[in-house]
Amino acid sequence: MALQEGVKAPDFTVKDTHGNTITLADYAGKHVVLYFYPKDDTPGCTKEACSFRDNYTAYQGKNIAVFGVSTDNEASHQAFTSKFDLPFPLLADTEGTITKAYDVDGGGYAKRVTYVIGTDGMITKVYTSVKTDTHATDILADLGL
Repeated sequence: MALQEGVKAPDFTVKDTHGNTITLADYAGKHVVLYFYPKDDTPGCTKEACSFRDNYTAYQGKNIAVFGVSTDNEASHQAFTSKFDLPFPLLADTEGTITKAYDVDGGGYAKRVTYVIGTDGMITKVYTSVKTDTHATDILADLGL
């Protein structure tokens, strides 16, 4: 069962696509879209990532950071990012620490769940049912930012 709206988002520190250290606390004061997905370069995950890619400038203009999270490693994320020209970081949760903290562990992979975290660090929206090809625009419409 995914975490609920209104609870504090669990902090994390992990490496991204390029080996940079990403800590959620560093994004205090920004909205954060943290979308979990099962596997790099699979049909649904590619549609979802490309949905965020195609709408990324709209997110940037609204002070929203976007992160994709899966249990794939940095090399897999680098290949996926390069192949589809993804402009946002993918987080390499190889130990499953974040997927467990956010209660989206599918048994070795992340379930497809998205959390929107407010500027105060609280979870403001949870998506457990995702239309991969329109997910990014659906979030923007829901947020009304």
